Amino acid sequence: MAIRFIILTLLFLSSCTIPSLSLYEDQVGLMDWHQQYIGKVKHAVFHTQKTGRKRVVVSTEENVIASLDLRHGEIFWRHVLGINDVVDGIDIALGKYVITLSSDGSTLRAWNLPDGQMVWESFLRGSKHSKPLLLVPTNLKVDKDSLILVSSKGCLHAVSSIDGEILWTRDFAAESVEVQQVIQLDESDQIYVVGYAGSSQFHAYQINAMNGELLNHETAAFSGGFVGDVALVSSDTLVTLDTTRSILVTVSFKNRKIAFQETHLSNLGEDSSGMVEILPSSLTGMFTVKINNYKLFIRLTSEDKLEVVHKVDHETVVSDALVFSEGKEAFAVVEHGGSKVDITVKPGQDWNNNLVQESIEMDHQRGLVHKVFINNYLRTDRSHGFRALIVMEDHSLLLVQQGKIVWNREDALASIIDVTTSELPVEKEGVSVAKVEHSLFEWLKGHMLKLKGTLMLASPEDVAAIQAIRLKSSEKSKMTRDHNGFRKLLIVLTKARKIFALHSGDGRVVWSLLLHKSEACDSPTELNLYQWQTPHHHAMDENPSVLVVGRCGVSSKAPAILSFVDTYTGKELNSFDLVHSAVQVMPLPFTDSTEQRLHLLVDDDRRIHLYPKTSEAISIFQQEFSNIYWYSVEADNGIIKGHAVKSKCAGEVLDDFCFETRVLWSIIFPMESEKIIAAVSRKQNEVVHTQAKVTSEQDVMYKYISKNLLFVATVAPKASGHIGSADPDEAWLVVYLIDTITGRILHRMTHHGAQGPVHAVLSENWVVYHYFNLRAHRYEMSVTEIYDQSRAMF
Repeated sequence: MAIRFIILTLLFLSSCTIPSLSLYEDQVGLMDWHQQYIGKVKHAVFHTQKTGRKRVVVSTEENVIASLDLRHGEIFWRHVLGINDVVDGIDIALGKYVITLSSDGSTLRAWNLPDGQMVWESFLRGSKHSKPLLLVPTNLKVDKDSLILVSSKGCLHAVSSIDGEILWTRDFAAESVEVQQVIQLDESDQIYVVGYAGSSQFHAYQINAMNGELLNHETAAFSGGFVGDVALVSSDTLVTLDTTRSILVTVSFKNRKIAFQETHLSNLGEDSSGMVEILPSSLTGMFTVKINNYKLFIRLTSEDKLEVVHKVDHETVVSDALVFSEGKEAFAVVEHGGSKVDITVKPGQDWNNNLVQESIEMDHQRGLVHKVFINNYLRTDRSHGFRALIVMEDHSLLLVQQGKIVWNREDALASIIDVTTSELPVEKEGVSVAKVEHSLFEWLKGHMLKLKGTLMLASPEDVAAIQAIRLKSSEKSKMTRDHNGFRKLLIVLTKARKIFALHSGDGRVVWSLLLHKSEACDSPTELNLYQWQTPHHHAMDENPSVLVVGRCGVSSKAPAILSFVDTYTGKELNSFDLVHSAVQVMPLPFTDSTEQRLHLLVDDDRRIHLYPKTSEAISIFQQEFSNIYWYSVEADNGIIKGHAVKSKCAGEVLDDFCFETRVLWSIIFPMESEKIIAAVSRKQNEVVHTQAKVTSEQDVMYKYISKNLLFVATVAPKASGHIGSADPDEAWLVVYLIDTITGRILHRMTHHGAQGPVHAVLSENWVVYHYFNLRAHRYEMSVTEIYDQSRAMF
């Protein structure tokens, strides 16, 4: 009886128990992985005072402003600006504010240097577009407030660095003057503003920077005219080119008098035939001229004459001038020599002497050096040392000091343009693909950390270390395929033409490859990534590979380029420079005996080209000849067309892999009322969860499943701009679901008072799209489901 009572009691207690899940304290907020990048750096300002953290503030081509730790390259803080909010310049004011000029010189902001919080924001207005220039003078103060000078929108603005108040404005557009430089005079509160009126009239203004008062204005005409950028070689002298680009014009505006001096490039012993341009720089008494594929370093002598000090025909990059001690200047020259990069720091105006000369080994996968910024520091012996911040062709960022790479950042991952996945290799029995070796010290350290975590004695740094060990030892970080197929390689393609393979478990870079330029194409653009070979079963000995398709130039008629990359090793298997263009790439759902997927490339003449070019591929294609359809969207013309294969190409050169096409149908949207802004289709390899949906009334609704479904969104022409560019009464959004085989419109819906941008996802039988409602002043999402009524059961 007692035993029965105990059993009943245990059953009762177990029935009352509510199962629950929990996390350890060190697992709270834990994610698989999270990475932050900034993009290709274009401006950099060092902040290396004796007190506080040493940092470098940068702006990038991805419209990012960031503060980086100069010791380790980590991000202190970063801000990602809007797509159209391009950064024009950065500087540091009062030692505590980061000043940024963006949006074509119309937005000026101040950010708190330690934490990146925005202090103030000012909007600068003007009547005409002009080159944006930012100048933070070092000795101009108004009641302990530094001035910020900005030339933009045809005006010169003086702005307070404390609160962003615009103190005064002078309009140069009213005088038809295009400002080229704003120059601060040494030990003075005066500035020079120089520019052109038309192509031949030069203007020099002397202005009191404290109140904007005009002190002097001189103008002079040059019969040869001016063209291109100017190079400022001193506080009262600049150099530019004449309209023929064969004469260097030295313009002096000192002593309230403008003087021109002409120097023919032929007099310098150089041939001016070809493309001649002055490269932007801020070297005192020196500038750089690029002629075709070589560069000239030219110095302005004390007699105001020009002389060539150095000539290079290989890749060379020069930094801006750096003032490092009692008015002394230095600049860096970076040259490539095989697998090495030579970094030389020279004193200002003295090309023959060197302050520092170093050589470092550089990974060829980083490409060429594109930019260099230098900073100085004091060595233990009180001599001056220099560090260089280098921006590479692959958008990576490196800090070099004392001939070594201190740290590097793979910031190309901030500009991913395409991504696909690749299966990991199968782990063979008794063989581990990824070998991880641990030393005894690391083993003991890991156990000590775990013990401290168990006893709740772990510090925040210990908790982070425990999380890192857990992720490293996790099954998710193995380099082999798991049972469910969750572990994969993420193959990403970036704007820098660099491909990365990231492990899906911990996000680490497994390999990277920079697609090098070919002899026939030195400017590949518009790259896209496709799965080329995905071996299964009988072809397991082959490694998977991806196809990269680009074009040689910006025009849609430019010839295409192909690259094939092994996803396990990161090696480029092959590459081709094609004679035809590729305006559209269509992966077909067919593979050959080696699991290579068939692809169709559509050129600008609407012909299609089959790849791979093998007899087996053409045999497979001819069998499915009558079942291949595709569509094209001409958003600018408001036309969607459906296409099919017609016949082999007829021409002078017979190509068995080229085919003519025919138009099956077309939908023309009225340009006066609708403009195409989005077109989305289903993924071809998508797996359907279930073909039916059971309602609450136990009715069965069959999903309309079609791989040929296309979602199209159009807006009123007046509402095709940015949000708020149109009134609600003149804005509408129309969405369509179209069958791309027949051209039949299956569904149409209108959202009045709405506009784009439209982002949509089409999957199975539903589409979710996102837009802006002007009447409600909010973003909204709509869902549309489509069912097959022909299969409805009555």
